Amino acid sequence: MRTSKEFVLRPCEAESEWPALVRIWRSAVEATHDFLTAEDVDFYESRMISDYFPAVELTVAAVEETPVAFSGLVGNSLEMLFVDSSYRGHGVGSALLARAIDRHPHLRLDVNEQNPQAVGFYQRHGFAVLSRSATDADGRPFPILHMGRSTIGADTPIGLG
Repeated sequence: MRTSKEFVLRPCEAESEWPALVRIWRSAVEATHDFLTAEDVDFYESRMISDYFPAVELTVAAVEETPVAFSGLVGNSLEMLFVDSSYRGHGVGSALLARAIDRHPHLRLDVNEQNPQAVGFYQRHGFAVLSRSATDADGRPFPILHMGRSTIGADTPIGLG
């Protein structure tokens, strides 16, 4: 799929591409996850190839054959969406999210509460907080917001009530 920003969305080609995706992940995390220590970043990075990538269906956004962003889905759950810091604000994250929504209109996702840029990004795309967990999936002290799209309409967020 070609977009007006000259990037192409495609399935991840092979495990040999995973190291490039880890570099994208690290660039994105260092630009947006200022609540993580260097040790926290290393902890999560050490699990990307062994635990996280094998568990998801990866979509890669590439510019001239070079990966610049990626997303990972499991069913109707967006498990990851990361954009290289040099490509933030170019529409690539929105394109990856739109692809996921097209495939799964009732898409759900989790986002770090301490990452207001990501929370705002998802809210602008019609997601609202459904619930909150005090820790991440590993039991670490990083609150997670569980978000979903409104069934009323893509631009009508649902509230907590």
